[in-house]
This record gives sequence, structure tokens and C-alpha cells, in this order.
Amino acid sequence: MTEAAHTGEVRPITHRRVLAIAAPIVLSNTTVPILGLVDTGVVGQMGEAAPIGAVGIGAIILTSIYWIFGFVRMGTTGLVGQAHGAGNRAEVSALLTRALIVAGIAGGATILAQSAIFAGAFRLSPASPEVEALARQYLAIRVWSAPAAIAIFGLTGWLIALERTCSVLVLQVAMNAVNIALDLLFVLGFEWGVRGVAVATFVAEWGGAGLGLWLCRDAFAGRFWRDWSRVFDRVQLFRMASVNTDILIRSLLLQAIFVSFLFFAADLGDVALAANQVLLQFLQVTAYAMDGFAFSAEALVAQAMGRRSVPALRRSAVMTSLWGLGAGLAMAAGFALVGGAVIDLMTTAPEVRIAARDYLPWMVAVPILGAAPWMLDGIFIGATRTRDMRNMMLLSALAYVLTLAALMPVFGNHGLWAALAVSFVARGTTLWIRYPALERAVGQ
Repeated sequence: MTEAAHTGEVRPITHRRVLAIAAPIVLSNTTVPILGLVDTGVVGQMGEAAPIGAVGIGAIILTSIYWIFGFVRMGTTGLVGQAHGAGNRAEVSALLTRALIVAGIAGGATILAQSAIFAGAFRLSPASPEVEALARQYLAIRVWSAPAAIAIFGLTGWLIALERTCSVLVLQVAMNAVNIALDLLFVLGFEWGVRGVAVATFVAEWGGAGLGLWLCRDAFAGRFWRDWSRVFDRVQLFRMASVNTDILIRSLLLQAIFVSFLFFAADLGDVALAANQVLLQFLQVTAYAMDGFAFSAEALVAQAMGRRSVPALRRSAVMTSLWGLGAGLAMAAGFALVGGAVIDLMTTAPEVRIAARDYLPWMVAVPILGAAPWMLDGIFIGATRTRDMRNMMLLSALAYVLTLAALMPVFGNHGLWAALAVSFVARGTTLWIRYPALERAVGQ
């Protein structure tokens, strides 16, 4: 399949094909931290602490809100990939329209509920009056690009399903380049301060949505995208709603694990909290590397499901998982070799350095233990076996809680890291147990 067309032809599943999907995603992910650094850097030139804190808090609040709607990306990838694998071009186009409608509704609801959402966020994470006032200025501008930001999830999911990840890379790089250029112009040139950062992101997100629509332009070439009887087909809408609801519940449970991880670390003191925060950056890097191969699994498995081909499904799952495991092993080796040096670069506090090095072996183990759940998530998303994902995530959360209760009172922060590791193992194991049912479903 080319970047310009989605014809549904059957192509062999090769290592080259897996890498062609994964590599642009990995490169795209590397641009994400750069934008955060520039946002912080430009307001840092104002010489005051409050603007830095305001941009940081505002960005976290909106990122958390938008993260809730991540199901738009994942659900779109699985459903579009299956329709494409089945050669159903009409449904491929109609699914993009549905995703954009969901994004419009979700974005509009976020705008309408902004006062309550932001009030609740500041109640959960109080800041100084100056920081909160500046953060509210930032949020009041950026929230108006919520429909665009959520629409980009759907556009990205559609492109990934059709293996057009080079287009995803172009979209991400273009958005970040515009954002960075406008940051420099509005903040350093026009001296708009925090509002300048917000306006820059607002323009970049709407521009990104426009570029995404252009990259997906072949979906709008025919009449299917506006065939409203198809777009609003009750059976297809129910299926989409079911898939998205399951993914949302699964994602909320996963987020609850990570949020509670930080909360429990805070109870262990400032040093443990700081050390864990440093080490979680290693986990973020791992996620950036693994996402590419998980997305490859989503696209290839979805197409295999659409063709109802067990051999293609199995080959897709095996080949993408081998690359995912390889990435996990590479991350683990890298952390083992240079993790201490990276810790020293990230913090100058001697006690935090010592603590982070003490817990570093857990971070060496996590990319290996996490390879299975990361890749199986991609496989099950592609297969739209989201009920299994939801239920296995529930079991994994339960395993996390039980391990936490048993080990943290005795081993402190090591017990906390053990609980996180157990949650990865539990998720990988339970999804693996459910995999045969996935293959059986292809033949039904």
C-alpha cells in the first residue's frame, strides 16, 4: 500500500513492513519532549518562576483531559484496519467521519464544561494565587482548540490503520515546528508571556487538524464519508461505542495505577518521590520506543482480522512482538549501562542520585517485563477484542493493589516498584492466556 491509496490488497508481512510502520512513529515520538522544553525555555526567559509553573500546570491539566479521549485514536485504528483488510472502502471513509464527529462532540463538551473542569483541577492540585491566575489565562485560550486536539487522535488512528505512519510523522513534526516558531515569536518577540505560549499551541493544534484532514484527503474523495445512512448506521455506531468504552475503562485503570504510584511514593518522603520521578522518565522513553511496534501490531493485526486470516494474524502478532521484545531488551541494556550517568545529568541532589541508583534495577527490568503487555495491547486493539483488554486490565490492577498491600509496608519503595512490575506481568500473562480465543474468533 502506498502513502496515497488504500486499496485493500494483500501484501506479505515482513520485517521491512513492520519497520516501515514503526520507525516513523518512533521518530515522531522523539519530537514530543522537545516542544515541552521550548515551552518551558521561552517563558523561563521572563525571569520569573510563576510563568514556568503556570505553563507546566496548564499543560498537564489539558494533557490529562485529552488523554481521556485517547480511545478515539486506538478505536479508530482497530476498526479502520479491519475494514481496510476486508476491502470495505466505504466503511473506511465512514469511520473517519464518525471519529471526527466524536472529536467535535468531545471537544465541544470540554469547552462548555471548562469552568467546572479547571476548578476541580486546581482543587486537586492547588497552586499559588499568581501561578493559578496565569494558568487560567493559559487554559482559557488553549481549551478552544480541544476539538482540533481530539480530532488529531482520530486522524492519526486512521493513518496508522492504513500504514501511513510517514504521514503521522509529517503531521507531528509540522505541528511542533509551528508551535515552536510561534512560541519564539509571541513570547520573545511580542512579549505576550504565558498567553503567547497558549496562542502558539492553539494555532498549532488547529493547523495540525487542518493538515491531518489534507493528509487523509483520499477519504473524502468519494461519497462514502458523507453517506449519512452509513455513518449513522446503528449497528456500526454501537460497535464503535462498545470498543471505545472498553478502551476508556482500561485506560482509566492504567492511569490509576500510575497516579497512585506517585501518590504512594510521596508518602515515602521527598527523596523517594524525586527518585521515582527521575526513573519514570526512563519509562517514558521506553514507551516512546515501544509505541512504534505496538502501532505496527495494531495495523497489521486489524487488517488480518478484516481478511479473516489466522496465518496473517499469527504472523503479524509474532513478528511485531519480536521487534517489541528486541526494543525492550535494548532499552534495558541501555539503562543498565548508562542509567547512572543519566540520573546524574537529571539531578544534582546527592541523596536523590543515590536513591535513584538504588532503584535503577527495577527500571532495567521494566522494559523487559513490559514488552508483553505493550505488544499484546497493540494486538488486542487491532483485533478490537477490547472487552478482554478491559477485563485483564482490571485483574492487573487488582494484582497491583494486592502486591502493594503485601510488600510496601515491609520493603517501602522497593515494594512499590515490585507492585508496578507485577501489574505489567499480570497484564501480559492474562492477555496471553486470552490470545487463543482471539485466533478462534477469526474463524467464526
